[in-house]
Amino acid sequence: MITVVIASYRYGHLASHCIESLLSQTSSPAKILFVDDGGLDCAHLPALYPDLEYILRPMNLGTVDNFQDMLARVTTEYVLFIGADNWLRSDAIELLSDASTDIVTYDIVVTGELKEEILSRVPGETRPYQGDLYWDRQEQHHGSMMYRTVFGQKIGYKKRYKNGRHPQEDWNLWDKMLEQGATVASLQEGLLFYRRHRENFLKYESE
Repeated sequence: MITVVIASYRYGHLASHCIESLLSQTSSPAKILFVDDGGLDCAHLPALYPDLEYILRPMNLGTVDNFQDMLARVTTEYVLFIGADNWLRSDAIELLSDASTDIVTYDIVVTGELKEEILSRVPGETRPYQGDLYWDRQEQHHGSMMYRTVFGQKIGYKKRYKNGRHPQEDWNLWDKMLEQGATVASLQEGLLFYRRHRENFLKYESE
């Protein structure tokens, strides 16, 4: 029913935590696709986790083209993208499996060494939660929502900002699906652990 796409770019040293969170789910996803978009630091993972399907790109496609290619490969009813530096709560797939809408969103737990950075990025939107920060995303966009695959493929990951450099990722997918009448369900559960860490800011400095 659900394919989870793990997307990595220079997050190979963090990816095992993400993978383990999916392999330890109370209800397993139908398929896990792992894509390294030219980071060249994930070659060790297939030997550790042979049951996943891997795309290890020799060159970086960029967020839009990478996500578009992976979305086109999905054949299950639903698809969920997650960054390899983040992870899911152990019952996330079980809760998401009851979906009957086109989009399912849920709340986020912001964690990691630079979690406090979120306070200035989205002032007033988070609250303390078990040593981390809880981000209420009810009926709001975030990067790891679950989409009905056929509807998502119809829209696609295609739009870029005018300068062509900074992709809009799934904001355009979310906006266009809503414009075309997509139904949305919100789970009032913090299912995604969103890791804020130094690589979020440093990984592009050498480019």
